[in-house]
Amino acid sequence: MFTGIVEELGTVAGLVDLGDAARICVRGPLVTADAASGDSIAVNGVCLTVVDVEDGAFTADVMRETLDRSSLGGLAEGDPVNLERAATLATRLGGHLVQGHVDGVGEIRGRQPGGQWEIVTVALPPGLSRYVVEKGSITVDGVSLTVTAVDADSFSVSLIPTTLKVTTLGGKGVGEPVNLEVDVVAKYVEKMVGERSQ
Repeated sequence: MFTGIVEELGTVAGLVDLGDAARICVRGPLVTADAASGDSIAVNGVCLTVVDVEDGAFTADVMRETLDRSSLGGLAEGDPVNLERAATLATRLGGHLVQGHVDGVGEIRGRQPGGQWEIVTVALPPGLSRYVVEKGSITVDGVSLTVTAVDADSFSVSLIPTTLKVTTLGGKGVGEPVNLEVDVVAKYVEKMVGERSQ
């Protein structure tokens, strides 16, 4: 479980294609300072299990399912990535409850600079719009954000200068993919309401 508060902007240090999987090495001195094999670290919002830690970098295995359902399959050596260690019972919940389970890959549709912030519009993959509400929470590349506007196939968020500076969202251009995780509470409510109406 994560909170969507990015701790560090890491860098992909290596990628090995294993056919039906991949092994990724990510440099992140902060998140690896106390990391050990078996720990969970979110990479662009995808929960990965640490296999090895060495010299400020960690290695993780990424299954084909994850490569197909997230933007991790498109990463290359040198790419920046958002990193967050799993929450503990002592962690402040600064964002919202994030599982690190990507629901779909969206695409940045537009960027509108403002005085102190930037409005970013993201196209939603089919089937996700029902879980996205104005003033609700959504995770974009592992960043917990508040939805400022939503329509049938897209939503918008307002990014403050800190988010633009310390996450990958500051450098993502129009047309680039982003991992999306909707609020898990909305999915549970939908399931419970659906079961009651049957």
